[in-house]
Amino acid sequence: MPSTLLSYENLPNIRDLGGMPAQGGRTIRSGRLIRCGHLGAVSDNDLNSLSGLLSVIADFRTTREKTRQPDRDIPDTAYYHIPLVDSLTPGITRETEADVSIVTRLLFKPKEARTYMCRLYSSMATGKTQLAGYAKFLRILREPHDQAVLWHCTVGKDRAGIGAVLVQEALGVPREEIFADYMYTRECLREEIHNLSDSIKKKASTDSPLADEALSYLFGVDEEFLLSFYNTVEKEYGDLSTFFEKGLGITAEDRAAMQEMYLV
Repeated sequence: MPSTLLSYENLPNIRDLGGMPAQGGRTIRSGRLIRCGHLGAVSDNDLNSLSGLLSVIADFRTTREKTRQPDRDIPDTAYYHIPLVDSLTPGITRETEADVSIVTRLLFKPKEARTYMCRLYSSMATGKTQLAGYAKFLRILREPHDQAVLWHCTVGKDRAGIGAVLVQEALGVPREEIFADYMYTRECLREEIHNLSDSIKKKASTDSPLADEALSYLFGVDEEFLLSFYNTVEKEYGDLSTFFEKGLGITAEDRAAMQEMYLV
């Protein structure tokens, strides 16, 4: 089963990993591991609902993203800013300049759009900033917390998506379940992706199916993106265990401790 989509007024992709199958026939503990988009636009009701539920927020956005749309403060919650890219990254950071740049280049080139996104996912397994950021995030998860750890980027799709993949791998979630949960993002963000694509096509005065396909890659998810990440891990490190240890500094003992913390 995929992660559980939670009901909030203005957090359309907030999901609890609880209930997913994991190592040794166990499942992920509910209410402890939550992924989502940014918290800058949450309603007062959302804020009240989140208050008391979280111990940690990990924000994967750039400094520029964070400054433009700062997360709303949630009482008694530790906040960590862990930028996973250094600057505007078209297709990832969801900033106006970045979106315009990539759409201008690739609006009618779906094959190139897909290849571009695959390269971005590959870089998450090799980039110094990405590796350092994910290592810090996993070390935070390794520490005991009374309440949930929530991590997010802008829309909770790419940077937060790979964060979820790493958590799931560390907890022994079967690979097919990881892929299914990753692709579930398409359903969770269906309305947002549709509205964004429609807006872009209207501005470009086009109804081309090529544009539809290209935008589905640039603003959605695709199994090939995640495969690019895994293939790069295997090419550079041989396997996930070595990637955790040498790429992220997370040992087998760390992963076992995390399993005791987050599985039931």
